[in-house]
Amino acid sequence: MKSGDRPPTDSPASAPAAPGATPDVLAIADRLHSAAIHLLRRVRKQDVATGQGPARLSALSVLVFGGPKTLGGLAAAEQVKPPTMSRIVAGLARSRLVNIIADPRDGRCMQIRPTNKGVRLLQKGRQLRIAYLASHLDALAPADLAKLDEAVEILKRLLEA
Repeated sequence: MKSGDRPPTDSPASAPAAPGATPDVLAIADRLHSAAIHLLRRVRKQDVATGQGPARLSALSVLVFGGPKTLGGLAAAEQVKPPTMSRIVAGLARSRLVNIIADPRDGRCMQIRPTNKGVRLLQKGRQLRIAYLASHLDALAPADLAKLDEAVEILKRLLEA
C-alpha cells in the first residue's frame, strides 16, 4: 500500500456477512454501494447553485415530499438531534423557505412547512441535478442506456420490496 492510501473499510470481506449472501452477491452489493455514493456526490455538486447547504436542502426535501413535520419528526427523518435540526430550520426560516406555525391540534407543537419559495428552490435543484445527469447519460451508447434503464427498474422494485 502506498503512503497516504487508506485500507478499504467497505469491502465485502470486511462487511458483516449477510445471511445467505454469496460472495458474488456481496461483491455486487459492494460495487453498487460505491457507485451510488459516487453518483450522489457528483450530482450534489449542482446544489451549490441553490445557495443552500446539503443539510438544509435535505431537510427541505423531507418537508416538500413528505409533508409538514414537527421539529422532532424532521430530526428523526434526517437522523440528527433536535438541537441540530433547530439550527437547520432556523436557517431555512431566515431564507423564507419554510414557515413555522402552531400545530392546529396542539398549540404547544410547531409544524414546519415548506413555503412556495422553498418548493420552487427544491424543484430548481432537482432540475439541475437531472440536467447534469442527463448530459452524462447522453454520451452512452443506446444499448448501454437501455441496460441502465432496466437496472433502474430493478432497483425500484428492490426498494419497494
